Amino acid sequence: MTTPTDPRLPGDPGPDAAAVARVVAAALDEDLGTAPGRDVTTQATVGAGTTGTADLAARAEGVVAGLVVVPEVLAQVAERLGLPTPAARWVVPDGAPVRAGDVVARLEGPVQVLLVAERTLLNLVSRASGVATHTRRWADALEGTGAQVLDTRKTTPGLRALEKYAVRCGGGTNKRMGLHDVAMVKDNHVVAAGSVAAAVAAVRAAFPDVPVQVEVDRPEQADEALDAGADFLLLDNMDDATLRATVTRVRAREGETGHVDLEATGNLTLDRARAVARTGVDFLSVGALTHSSPILDLGLDLHAEG
Repeated sequence: MTTPTDPRLPGDPGPDAAAVARVVAAALDEDLGTAPGRDVTTQATVGAGTTGTADLAARAEGVVAGLVVVPEVLAQVAERLGLPTPAARWVVPDGAPVRAGDVVARLEGPVQVLLVAERTLLNLVSRASGVATHTRRWADALEGTGAQVLDTRKTTPGLRALEKYAVRCGGGTNKRMGLHDVAMVKDNHVVAAGSVAAAVAAVRAAFPDVPVQVEVDRPEQADEALDAGADFLLLDNMDDATLRATVTRVRAREGETGHVDLEATGNLTLDRARAVARTGVDFLSVGALTHSSPILDLGLDLHAEG
């Protein structure tokens, strides 16, 4: 058994620690009741002094993600029970491919903590691993095209930091983390402001530090967005021919505008991914990475003593 010292995706800072702590606390409150809560089955059948070992193992083939939450779950459960925090030994880090039966981590410590933590730990790691597994299919489909798969804001409330981290574990790229870090001028904003130019100018005046993306659904709208000074264009629900024409139109102006990132979105499928990438877009954004990924089944197997 190899033991990496850090379960995070290599080279990645991991999800925001405060966000992870909040979601773990909320999940434990759901399962145990208001802190400190209780597990009436485990606390009745397992002595507080009993220690043991459990393996976190894959039940299916995929990409593992979310191991970074395991220490937080164990620590919060241990604190609630007033017991020592179990130790974790990592067999693989987040982002690693796994097959059914592979052990990804071994946990050792008070059995009460291991069993109380089990469902919260599995819910979060299985969810993140499902997102990473789905994302890997898209990343593989786009390999060699120069285009990357992006996520969206269509995330599970409370799980955004973890789900976007899982996208990175699967070889995808994060777009904006929320409404605060990138401006997205969509049709309703244009209606409210009066024009694309007015909407972009208003964002530039109020928040000059943020990049500005403009949604377009016809090639001629790209010119208006470029004239307004957009940094990034969202090409919405275009067929391949329209995408290609829009890309050509935008690239022809690069001497004037510099490189403007182009993102295809809407009606994207894995079967269509390479064809869309070959139109010359930089990114394909896929909301399904986070809103429709099935979990990757994992389990926690407690070793019998002796």
